[in-house]
Amino acid sequence: MSQTPHPPQHDPQHSSSDPADGIRVLLVADPGLPTDRAGSIADSLQQQLDEQYSTTVHLDVSTSMLRLRPDGTLDLSQALEQARSFGDPDAVLLLTEIPRLHAGRPLIAEIFPEHDIAVVSCPTLGVLTTRRRILDVLMSCTLRMAPTQETRDASPYGRRWAQWEELAGPEEHQLLLGSGAIGGERTVAGMVAGNEPFRTAPKLSSALAAAAATGAFGIFYSSIWSMSMYLPTQRLLLIGLLAILAITTWLIVGNRLWDSPRHDLLARVVLLYNLSTVLTLLMIVTLLYAALVVLIFTGGLIVIAPDYLAEVTEAEPVLVRYLDIAWLSAAMGVVAGALGSSFDNDTDLRNLTHGQRERQRMFTEEERE
Repeated sequence: MSQTPHPPQHDPQHSSSDPADGIRVLLVADPGLPTDRAGSIADSLQQQLDEQYSTTVHLDVSTSMLRLRPDGTLDLSQALEQARSFGDPDAVLLLTEIPRLHAGRPLIAEIFPEHDIAVVSCPTLGVLTTRRRILDVLMSCTLRMAPTQETRDASPYGRRWAQWEELAGPEEHQLLLGSGAIGGERTVAGMVAGNEPFRTAPKLSSALAAAAATGAFGIFYSSIWSMSMYLPTQRLLLIGLLAILAITTWLIVGNRLWDSPRHDLLARVVLLYNLSTVLTLLMIVTLLYAALVVLIFTGGLIVIAPDYLAEVTEAEPVLVRYLDIAWLSAAMGVVAGALGSSFDNDTDLRNLTHGQRERQRMFTEEERE
C-alpha cells in the first residue's frame, strides 16, 4: 500500500556485524509466487553477495506472509520476530506480492534503516525479466542498508525507469519509485502474473466438463452447422468475444470479486486490484474457450462425415467449416457451462484476486486482543 508503516521499536543496541563474524542476510517471501521466485534466485543472490563483500555472507531464506494493519499500513512486528529467530540478521529483505504506491507512483522497494529491513513489491517489477529485476533490487537494497562498514556502490543494480529517493520525516526511509508513465501498466501486469492464471485454469475441470457437454450438441445438430456457415467471420468473432465478456462479468459479480476502496487514499490501489482481477479472469475464460474450440473441432472431425456435412450445408466440407461449427458451439457451451457450474472450489476463485489475499493479511480485532 502507499502509506508509510509504523513498525515497532527496534533494539537500539543492534548494529552491523563484526566483519570477522560475517554478515547475515535474511530473505523472507510471501507464500506462492514470491516464494517460488525467492527460491529461484537464492543461489544467484548468495553468489553476488559473496562477490560484493570480503567477509563471509550467510543467506537464509524463509516463507512468511507480510501482514497489514486494518488501515492498510505494513505491520513489520512479525518480520522482526522472525529475524530474531534467525539470529538478528544484519539485513532483512521482505519479498511481497502487495502492490504498493507512493504519490501515485509504483513503490518498488522501501528501506527502513532503523530496522535493517527492506520491503520489495514483486508486482511493481512487471512480468518481463522479473527474476533479474528482483535480484537487482534485492542487491541494491542490501548494499544501501550497509550491513558492514565497507562502502559499496549500488548504482550497477539500478534501472532507467526506477529512481531512489529519500522520504523526509521523523524516520528517514529510502524509496525506490517506478516510472509514473508506464509504472501502472507494469504493476497491473505483475499483479496478473502474481494471480497465476495458467495455474488456476486447470482448476476449471467442472466448468470445462459442463461447457464441453453443452458445446457437444453443436456436433450433432445440423441447424448449428448451417448457422455457423451463414454467419460471417466478423460476427462469429463477435459472438465469441461477447461470450467471454459475459462469463467474465458473471464470475466477478457472482463471486463478489469487485473491490471497493475503504477510503479515498486506497482508491488507486483498489483500481489496480480490480484491473488485475478482470484481466486474470479474461485470460482464464479465454483459455477455457480455446480448449472448448479444440475439443469440439476434434470431435467434429471424428463424428461429422465430410459428405454428410456437404449435403446438409450445401458447401464444400473444408476444415474452416468444422472450425466455424466448433467456434459457435464453444460460445454456446462456455456460456451454459459457466452459468451451470463454477470453479471446483469457490475458495480457489476468491483467493485468485489480490484484494481477497490482502484481506487475509489484515489483523482482525480478535487477533490483536
